[in-house]
Amino acid sequence: MILHPAVIALFVGSLLTSGMLVATAFFAVKILRHWDLASGSERQLSFERRTYLLATIMTCCCVFQLLSLFLFIHVADSLSALFPGAMCAAGTLNLNRFGYPTLVLKITTFLLAGFWLILNHADNQGYDYPLIRIKYSLLLVITPLLLAETGLQGGYFLSLQPRVITSCCGSLFGGESSGMVPTLTTLGDVPALATLGGVLTLTLICGGIYLWLGRMGYLFAALSAATFAVGVVGLLSAIPVYIYALPTHHCPFCMLHREYGHVGYLLYATLLGGGVAGVGMGGLQPFRRVASLASSLPMLQRRLVLFAMVCYGLFGGIAAWQVMVSELRLV
Repeated sequence: MILHPAVIALFVGSLLTSGMLVATAFFAVKILRHWDLASGSERQLSFERRTYLLATIMTCCCVFQLLSLFLFIHVADSLSALFPGAMCAAGTLNLNRFGYPTLVLKITTFLLAGFWLILNHADNQGYDYPLIRIKYSLLLVITPLLLAETGLQGGYFLSLQPRVITSCCGSLFGGESSGMVPTLTTLGDVPALATLGGVLTLTLICGGIYLWLGRMGYLFAALSAATFAVGVVGLLSAIPVYIYALPTHHCPFCMLHREYGHVGYLLYATLLGGGVAGVGMGGLQPFRRVASLASSLPMLQRRLVLFAMVCYGLFGGIAAWQVMVSELRLV
């Protein structure tokens, strides 16, 4: 393993987070089996006292997961100078079979961790723990995924060999490469940007209607999910070529570099933030009729809708600005 400070921080942080989640998961199983708010037993009182501590631990773990995704990408990008052939994170992640699966799992746990934080915040607004079973059920889904991610990340860092020659991003994301991601680069920039602009516009309009009338919550969540998916496709097929001003350069990692103003971090953060907030708002929609959440949940949902709209608006604005100021013009 390369003894890079950020690598050690990620490695140790993931081990600690995994250990805390495993311990919390055992308590979650007891909650799902024995929780009974109507009971005044000693076991129930113990559950009610301990759930605050464990929810705090879980919150810290989820926040670390949100940050670790960007730290992992930054580490992979900064290590590219150590490996022949690598120009950015695309090359270093391709050094062994663990790199890209780790990235996919980190994105998955990022989304789930963000949704858990939303559920936990909503649950804390109710006096009778209305969402406690749901949030601990989600914890049991997150825990094995995080353990798998920790194992893959450990395998990735432990298998790094500085003398190995890797592929550059041009060969990995070029149209002549095989796989789903290179296939997306052949979609064409105009259809991808037009679709992204249309879906994004519909999402913002629907969000405005929800803020005004309090309706169409499920539609906004569905459009948010669609915007996230189309935004990912746009980041792989159309937006990069305008940032680099090269019609054949589709790499989603080079835009993280200083020469491009680190614009990639802004695009990723706003897209992920909008996706978590928008879909999370829809996930709370079935609980609007819960008595203990009747007064607090609508306000929380409005805040999530507003946050998602701001994130998606920034994402669309940054992408549009990069296209307009680019020296590249494709017909």
